[in-house]
Amino acid sequence: MGVDWHTPKMRAYDGTMALWRKKLDESADPERPRSPVAGAAEPALGGILSGNPLVDGKSLDVLLDAIRHVSESRDVESLLHYVVDKATETMEAERGFLVLMGDDETQVVRVARAKGQDLPVDDRAYSTSVVKKVVTTETPLRTMEAGDDQALELGHSVIQLKLRGVMCAPLAPQGLAHREESTLQRGALYVDSKVTTREFTARDLALFSALAQHIAVALENARLNAQSLEKVRLERSLEIATEIQQGLMPSAPPQVTGFELHGWFRPAEHATGDFYDFVQLGDGRQALVVGDVTGHGIGPALITATAQAGLRSYLKVLTDPAKVVTMLNADLAERMDDGMFLTLFLGVFSEDGHLEYVNAGHTPPLLWRHADQTIGDLPATGPALGLIDGMEYEVSAPMTLHPSDTLLAFTDGLVEARHHDRPERFFGESGVRAILAELGWGNPSAETLTEQVVAGVLEFSGGEREDDMTLVALRRAGDQEG
Repeated sequence: MGVDWHTPKMRAYDGTMALWRKKLDESADPERPRSPVAGAAEPALGGILSGNPLVDGKSLDVLLDAIRHVSESRDVESLLHYVVDKATETMEAERGFLVLMGDDETQVVRVARAKGQDLPVDDRAYSTSVVKKVVTTETPLRTMEAGDDQALELGHSVIQLKLRGVMCAPLAPQGLAHREESTLQRGALYVDSKVTTREFTARDLALFSALAQHIAVALENARLNAQSLEKVRLERSLEIATEIQQGLMPSAPPQVTGFELHGWFRPAEHATGDFYDFVQLGDGRQALVVGDVTGHGIGPALITATAQAGLRSYLKVLTDPAKVVTMLNADLAERMDDGMFLTLFLGVFSEDGHLEYVNAGHTPPLLWRHADQTIGDLPATGPALGLIDGMEYEVSAPMTLHPSDTLLAFTDGLVEARHHDRPERFFGESGVRAILAELGWGNPSAETLTEQVVAGVLEFSGGEREDDMTLVALRRAGDQEG
């Protein structure tokens, strides 16, 4: 009798998050041409990530740390010092400033730091013209080593202060600070150096802009806390995590010759513990991923985002799914709170129908065999991630997807959906099997089958949702198709 590694979330308790950060993602656009002054850079993941696992790990470590501090900290002074220090350190600058704008457009230095300490009052001269330009245009900018003519583009103060590197970003995203209904603080995050250790890149500016916007969130949170609006503060933090997750979710399934892929997910709240993804391996094979972290809220949401991004990078450089999952588990086992874990299904298939998988404690996917009209499952091959440090995962025995065969992978939120009138009843794996058996003989498309299972669950539950739900279908085309 083999070991049953499937780990239902219903047996677990929700732990608070011990934030782990080794964020890796798919390649971003190449660097833009070198320029003494760069224009706006949206603080989106595509602009921050390079595809280099080491560089991206550090960048996302900084970003997720900032999100965690903004969501958890109640001491605004310590929080502002932390973000300014982190921005200065990350950009390898000498000094960092948080400058706020008064109603009469005067500039007020809120924070001035160097090497983790407050700057003396007599060492707080900075380029006011740069800050004014950034706040007025709501556009971040950076400089690299530049001559006098280039520095004059930013103002005489850059020359007078003998600055060789300056980076500045507005606190509020473009277009928001000047809206009549906006309560966001106008100002800028600013760093400079008289000794340039490296040039500021476009990706530096994107990450720097993201940090500046988190300062705006922190200041807004302080205002809301003063008004005892704790619920609103938390929702803002969740929205940040949700935006990161949405940026990582596939916008559409990939086109794979001879196969159909379709995915659907429905979060129980803004930030979800579920995710799914489609990733092409370096050897040309395709990976299907479904994951589920215990709990709800910003902690599990950030872990799903970091795990998903890590999988993308690992799968581009490794072809063995067992090694990929083993590496991810090593990160999780060190950094997750007791009681928190990630169940994961990772299936890898090729155009000839060859399939192998790693199931780390996840709800077993179902496999419809069209030729003999039977339904099997893909049982767990190891425990959930984050539970056992040093666990070496194994890949399943190889199998073949024949024409018109369909694989359905889903999270436990789907099978644990309760009946709308009889809450003691669950939709269960039997509900999925019943729909698959009823429709499978008709050889439905991956999209149609997904829609029918979703419709069945929603009808059963009356549309109520207690947990995140995710469903992904993989179907090999029939002999007469395509």
